Amino acid sequence: MAAVDEGAPEAEAASTEPGASAPAVARESVLASVGAPASRRARRGETTPDDEAEHPTLLQRGYLPIIRWTLKHSSVTLVLALLVLVGTGFAVPFMKTNFLGSAGQNTFSVTQTLPVGTSLDELDAASTDVERTILETEGVDTVQLSMGSGGSGIQALFGGGGEGTVTYSITTDEDADQDALQADVREELDGIEGVGEISVQVSSGFGGSSDIEVDVTAPNENALLMATDEIAEAVRDLDVVAEVTDNLSETRPYIAVSVDREDAAAAGYSEVALGAIVSGAMQPQTVGSIVIDETSLSIYIASDDPPATRDELAALEVPTPTGVVALDTLATVEEVDGPASITTVSGLRSATVSVTPASDDVGTASAEVQQAVDAADLEGGASASLGGVASDQSSAFSQLLLAALAAILIVYIIMVATFRSLRQPLLLLVSVPFAATGAIGLQVITGVPLGVPSLIGVLMLIGIVVTNAIVLVDLVNQYRRRGMTVPDAVEHGSLRRLRPILMTALATIFALIPMALGITGHGGFISQPLAIVVIGGLVSSTLLTLIVLPSLYNLVEGARERRPARREARAERRSRRATRSA
Repeated sequence: MAAVDEGAPEAEAASTEPGASAPAVARESVLASVGAPASRRARRGETTPDDEAEHPTLLQRGYLPIIRWTLKHSSVTLVLALLVLVGTGFAVPFMKTNFLGSAGQNTFSVTQTLPVGTSLDELDAASTDVERTILETEGVDTVQLSMGSGGSGIQALFGGGGEGTVTYSITTDEDADQDALQADVREELDGIEGVGEISVQVSSGFGGSSDIEVDVTAPNENALLMATDEIAEAVRDLDVVAEVTDNLSETRPYIAVSVDREDAAAAGYSEVALGAIVSGAMQPQTVGSIVIDETSLSIYIASDDPPATRDELAALEVPTPTGVVALDTLATVEEVDGPASITTVSGLRSATVSVTPASDDVGTASAEVQQAVDAADLEGGASASLGGVASDQSSAFSQLLLAALAAILIVYIIMVATFRSLRQPLLLLVSVPFAATGAIGLQVITGVPLGVPSLIGVLMLIGIVVTNAIVLVDLVNQYRRRGMTVPDAVEHGSLRRLRPILMTALATIFALIPMALGITGHGGFISQPLAIVVIGGLVSSTLLTLIVLPSLYNLVEGARERRPARREARAERRSRRATRSA
């Protein structure tokens, strides 16, 4: 025992020297490992968070007063942010909307419609002024013209042959403003009189029509005609409308044979039997077939002298028990005008009124057309509803908005799993609504309409803007785990993440500038709106993420941190009062 007692001081003395004993070595190893990170940080020239706040860079010096003021006035900061969102809502009515927008193609077509039966010479004469006017318009390079009718003679009357139309296929200068050029052509053609009806057809992106269509239905033809005229007149005088057409105007003459049932029955004919005689006189009739060299051929019997005019058809000989009589003694033969086609919807006659917007703001045009349709007094059981590009736009917007909500939900679920919190992911999503502020503002400033490409850009923004918020909040949480208070952790985390957040945002913005300037060719009708939305959303969300998110985090998480301190203070006060009373 004495030996042990005498050796103890020596062991303790030896432990103070390097390498004296294993316990000393272990103790020094632990100290070295704890100090190693600090020494490596010192060798790299890095600073601790406290040193970074005390010695900020030039960029951080400009940001430090802002973040400190917002942390001291978190409630005021959030109120100002809400006012910004309210201002964004007031800017929405000034934003244009459309479906896909103009593709910027340097081709479009013009259709000139004259009465059916117009001769080629008359068509040629009527097209001269129109063709010259189009060619004289600045920016038009070439005009290709086609005219004529697909039918001839009595066959055209019965079979609904071709129409008296002239079609102009126009190619323009690629560098010209296509929308303005098309408007100039339409304006010049409106000043020409006596050349029939002229319409300009322009396709939107992917070859789709850019017209707003009003679908009219009615139980009978008279009610349909009246309703279609009423709708066309109601929308024609609107300032947002450039052109109005309807498919009921496409009528053509035909020969109608109306059988007198009593006279036909007295002659021994029914309506079907008399119709078969007329049909046999007008076109060849199948009487059988024959097989030659293993090939089946149909046999037709044709009249040597088929009727070529209405009078010849009226004088068609019809055999009866009392002798041969003329067709007009058993039926009424007359030339009448009828629709080029008959369309039905659920058993009701239908027609379409096509409305060409005067600008690229299809949303405003659709709203005014809808108001005019609602105000129209339709009689005879007729009804009208919007279709065409207005229907396509509404459907696409609804689907993409649902996709955006689904994207937000998916991002939230992923962040909940990552942060193991239901509250902090909600704080991160504050960046999403503020992205709309810049997106809407930049679209209003540039005049680019909000369309399907823009909403696709919104979907991209949801992931981009949340990324910046994630890297900021994650670092703040790390500082809190090291023992920092919420305000200090937010301040140091914001300063530390300032440069990375700005660098990622600026890199994306500058990469999208060529697309936003519309220098990507004919594909600009998709890329330009998308780039503008992403750039505007990134600018606003980045700035507000660096200001609003720290304030919101400080307000919510700081309240949780201060709650135990308040409980301890109340408990201490109660303890003092109890001590004094005792």
